[in-house]
Amino acid sequence: MTEGTLAFQALYLEMVDSTAMIQALLSGITQEEAAIKPDADSWSILETLCHLYDEERLDFRPRLDAILSHPTEEWEPIDPQAWVKDHRHSEQNLTHIKELFFAERSKSLDWLKGLENADWKAGHTASFGTMTAGDMFASWVAHDNLAIRQLVELRRARLERITKPQNINYAGEW
Repeated sequence: MTEGTLAFQALYLEMVDSTAMIQALLSGITQEEAAIKPDADSWSILETLCHLYDEERLDFRPRLDAILSHPTEEWEPIDPQAWVKDHRHSEQNLTHIKELFFAERSKSLDWLKGLENADWKAGHTASFGTMTAGDMFASWVAHDNLAIRQLVELRRARLERITKPQNINYAGEW
């Protein structure tokens, strides 16, 4: 096995695992709970999930495909921060968005599994610099970790809300 194959397999398995983690972190969350924002500048669970859905279909998979298939073509500009308002994330139905995200993730995992002899060193040069296919795939997996961290923090805030007036400090410093 080549170094690229081993890295691909590790990243692929990491993505499979992160998908299961995201699913678990969404378990038991109601529509009302999913819409709660810790503050005006933070995203809710619902907005975080909508962001993952957008990134899956509008950013990571299409851009990785572009690097592998037609690396010299210009990328369509994206604005994930604007998508929160433009795609009305806070108004979405949690159950529906979960179905959409996990269907897109399933497509991504199937697509990734079907890649044969991918050149993970292939690159695309954009205004911010050159990004290889390997960089893009690793960034996609790392993005999942960011979302998982965000969902864990939101679940912790939920736990604090639902356990009041109980004191949970004995669990350890957060």
